[in-house]
Amino acid sequence: MIRQAKGKTPRRPPPKKPSSNQKDPVGVYCRVRPLGVEDEECCIEVISSTTIQLHAPEGFKTNRNGEYKETQYSFKKVFRVSISQMELFEDVAKPLVDDLIHGKNGLLFTYGVTGSGKTFTMTGSPGQGGLLPRSLDMIFNSITPYQAKRYVFKTDDKNGVEVQSEVDALLERQRRENNLPVPKTSSSRQKLDPEIADMIKLEEAYKTDDVDEDSSYSVFVSYIEIYNNYIYDLLEETQEDAIKPKWNGGGTPVRQNTEFIPPQSKILREDQNHNMYVAGCMEVEVKSAEEAFQVFWRGQKKRKVANTRLNRESSRSHSVLIIKLAQAPLDADGNNILQDKSQVTVSQLCLVDLAGSERTGRTGAEGTRIREAGNINQSLLNLRTCIEILRENQMCGTNRMVPYRDSKVTHLFKNYFDGEGKVRMVVCVNPKADDYEETLLVMRFAEMTQEVEVARPVDRPICGFTPGRRHRNQAFQEELSRKLEGRGGPVDGDVHSVMSHLVHSLPPLPSSVVTDPHDDITLPRLIEALQNRHRIRQMMIEEYNKAANVMKSKLQELDNNLISNDHFIQEQNGKLTEKDKMIQSSKAEIERLEKRIKMQEHKIDILQKTTKIYEDDKRALQQELETRDQRLQREQSDKRRLEQRMHGVVSDTQFKWEKECDRRVNAMQLEMQNKLWVKDEKLKQLKAIVTESKTPGRPDPPPRQTQPKRPSREERLPAKRSASPSPVPTTTPVRPLHRRSRSAGGEKWVDHKPSSSMDLGTVLQPVIPNSIQVSAATEKALSKCDRYVLTHQEVASDGEVQTKLIKGEVIKTRGGGQAVQFTDIETLKQELTTVPRRKRKSSEGTPAHGDQTDGAWTDVETRCSVAMEMRAGSNMGPGYEHHGITKRRKP
Repeated sequence: MIRQAKGKTPRRPPPKKPSSNQKDPVGVYCRVRPLGVEDEECCIEVISSTTIQLHAPEGFKTNRNGEYKETQYSFKKVFRVSISQMELFEDVAKPLVDDLIHGKNGLLFTYGVTGSGKTFTMTGSPGQGGLLPRSLDMIFNSITPYQAKRYVFKTDDKNGVEVQSEVDALLERQRRENNLPVPKTSSSRQKLDPEIADMIKLEEAYKTDDVDEDSSYSVFVSYIEIYNNYIYDLLEETQEDAIKPKWNGGGTPVRQNTEFIPPQSKILREDQNHNMYVAGCMEVEVKSAEEAFQVFWRGQKKRKVANTRLNRESSRSHSVLIIKLAQAPLDADGNNILQDKSQVTVSQLCLVDLAGSERTGRTGAEGTRIREAGNINQSLLNLRTCIEILRENQMCGTNRMVPYRDSKVTHLFKNYFDGEGKVRMVVCVNPKADDYEETLLVMRFAEMTQEVEVARPVDRPICGFTPGRRHRNQAFQEELSRKLEGRGGPVDGDVHSVMSHLVHSLPPLPSSVVTDPHDDITLPRLIEALQNRHRIRQMMIEEYNKAANVMKSKLQELDNNLISNDHFIQEQNGKLTEKDKMIQSSKAEIERLEKRIKMQEHKIDILQKTTKIYEDDKRALQQELETRDQRLQREQSDKRRLEQRMHGVVSDTQFKWEKECDRRVNAMQLEMQNKLWVKDEKLKQLKAIVTESKTPGRPDPPPRQTQPKRPSREERLPAKRSASPSPVPTTTPVRPLHRRSRSAGGEKWVDHKPSSSMDLGTVLQPVIPNSIQVSAATEKALSKCDRYVLTHQEVASDGEVQTKLIKGEVIKTRGGGQAVQFTDIETLKQELTTVPRRKRKSSEGTPAHGDQTDGAWTDVETRCSVAMEMRAGSNMGPGYEHHGITKRRKP
């Protein structure tokens, strides 16, 4: 047999709520707590009324590179240290109380690290009441004249409110008072706790002006705490301690293992409107602010607090005070409350004091305190996760599931984030440097929360009755009492006095004592008196009938007037219906235009973003273009300097090779002339020998003992020279051509000669015309000149002192200064002439004796060595190098 699967009960569809396209961001405020006496370093600075700045304390590095980082955070409003509780309430909680009285929900919670002043902000102290007592005071200051009698509004077990008659309310009151073991004194006679007395001064009281006078109100208060992710009712009389485990009568734990047994807690349920509420939570009806705060304080004493290293009375749980306001319209007469549950409007304001996030290392928690801190941090982490996913869904268009059920705090208030009322958060911060890391996390969470938008709650529907019913009913009652008093009619049950007055207006009865059965006087006299009284009664009845007829005619006239007024009202209602249709069409048109405006705004936003992107690209391209221009200019300047330098190098190289070629040509010419001279001498000697051998009778020459001496140049006969060109006279040294240095031109030089320079007494001296001689280079001197030369003396390898001229160009820098770029070096060197010179040997047949001076000049190497030559690589200037050292002849 196959068992059929059990069908799943379908979930009822959620009720259709009026759609509201308008959204408001979560209002986040910041309050800075004053520093303590022992605290010195502060890490928070209030810059403006909406911005604060966090400074990293000493010894704390926020960046990897070790630099300090200062961050700024913006809020809807920042409250400084000197702000009062009244100013804080006026900006933060007063709008929520106004919405509560007008049938809208609200959520206000404080958030921050432990010891930042959250409980003081919410509760306050005597003389400095916080947000909670001021909200209760404002509610009752506004609705006290319009409150319903106690137990007229009755809460059910499904987060709803019912309305019952005054008789049922009186019976309910008697039943509850009879069930109480001790008679309860009235709220006015209750003595307030001195800890909560005088929380609010009379001059600081607030009141809502536009309260609906045609409605009756009633306030219910419930107070719960969320401890270790369990919900407990703080107003229950028999609440067990959440820390102690349960034990049975035998003194042993109920469970066999050592697991902690949590006490019985409340559960969350969902009502027919899909709103979350705490099932079985005690809701107390209060009729004054003092009574409501007394109920709150009774539950506050049961809240879990503990002493930690950071806070003497640290909250170990999240507390939630739920203020529920029920209101129902009066009937058409304005005398009684309308007995219709659908017309009852229930709004609630939740005031939440969240426990502070803490680190166990700083609080020194152990055992149970560690477990409590872990649950507190986990619930706050779930709250941050829900806020982050909500922000991501709204900004990125995603549809991720928000994990409300992971924590009791988020699960209880999920309707507020879905659009059931306004949400506001007060971030409390402690400016001391020890809380810097926790404060930084709190600021990031607050900045993220501001970006979440909540749908704006819609206004409640307007009742169809004529407004001003209560005022007209009161005026009618007062006028009726006044007229009855003026006419002597019954006022408030004076019927007995009216009847006695009518009886006394009739004629008195005669004596009706009959003493004799045969008395014929008394009875006829009594009959006559009764007949007179009957006649008078008939006359009074006729008068009353006439008056009744007159009254009836007047009433008929009033009825006719009422009928005509009804017709007129119907006509006006028809016109109002037409006007309503026109208003609906106008609203539809307005909605269409608003949608169009939103579409246009969306397009404008897209265009603005596109424009911003284009502007950023344009700015980036301009920066890149400027960078490339600067790079191009630098490359061009480098290219020009390189061209100038290469031009100088080329000119120097060209001049060097020109000089070298001239030297080689001169040397070659001198060598060829010497060779020609040697050949001429040999030919002359040969010619002389031939001539002597052909002369007759000449005796034979004696035998040759020594080599003939080379004749000197003075002994030669110029007439007998050969046809070959004669050699260049050796008395004139060869002087190679050289170009003039550019330093002698029109450029201005800075001649830098240190004071330690020595005077060598040489013939060649570096003389630079058009120069400024200085002993130390200065910016003033460099700014006036184009070129720069430094005279430097040092000892050469042979022990002699040589002078170097270090030259350079003066270049102007971008910063307005001057820089020197060195180009070349010229050397002035002095040598002694004691080095032995090797002379070229004369050819055979040349005489061995002759002029030594003339022979020295006939040496080719001697002629080539006596020359002045510019150093290779030099550009210009007065420096020369004397090459007077004889070179070794090649073998």
